[in-house]
Amino acid sequence: SPPFVKAQCPSTREELLPRLNIHSGLWVLASIVVTYYVFFKTLKENVHTGVGFLFGGGLLLVSLLIAFYNIVHLEWCPGIREYDVTYLTLVPITIATFITAGICFNIASWCVWSFFTPLLLFTQLMGVAMFISLLE
Repeated sequence: SPPFVKAQCPSTREELLPRLNIHSGLWVLASIVVTYYVFFKTLKENVHTGVGFLFGGGLLLVSLLIAFYNIVHLEWCPGIREYDVTYLTLVPITIATFITAGICFNIASWCVWSFFTPLLLFTQLMGVAMFISLLE
């Protein structure tokens, strides 16, 4: 190899970070605790959140189905690598349904937790994101 490449990159060996670290583990644990102790008990005890949670859950399911279609079917089966270029509307529709589901969850939960609602939903989001990062 040319000498100038070695001069630019003094260390070619990079250390990889471990997948499971304290940060990601705590987010996943906090998400599990919030899901069990906050969301499930609220759905059982509070009647006012039922319709909003059902509508938000339906939109979240649609968003996840489109995302799985993008990832599994378009990436693996036909081998389309740039599905965001080929199918221009799939990614914005997925993002719009996910954001709308989050808004529905916020509205449905606001009467129960008020200002803590965005914090609890953010904990859920980070827990799921960290769990997905552990799967990669």
